[in-house]
Amino acid sequence: MAFEKRERSEDRGERGERKFSGRGKKGGKRRKVCYFTVNKIKHIDYKDIETLKKFISERGKILPRRVTGTSAKYQRALTIAIKRSRQICLLPYTTE
Repeated sequence: MAFEKRERSEDRGERGERKFSGRGKKGGKRRKVCYFTVNKIKHIDYKDIETLKKFISERGKILPRRVTGTSAKYQRALTIAIKRSRQICLLPYTTE
């Protein structure tokens, strides 16, 4: 049994081209830069609550690299720092 790929008429323009929702021919999404590399921060301190809060969602979850743009090295250190500060009650596990 062969399955056919059906194209909707709404997805096509007047001439039958496909519509793309992007930034056009000249570019895609802008690449995010690592906060710690730009600001030349070598060590992430678990007691620095203001910095750590930038990398936590409203619900208290640690934001992933693809959202924040941090490098892998600093994301690992950031995760450890957030978990340490949660353990000694500087940061909440969840926000209500």
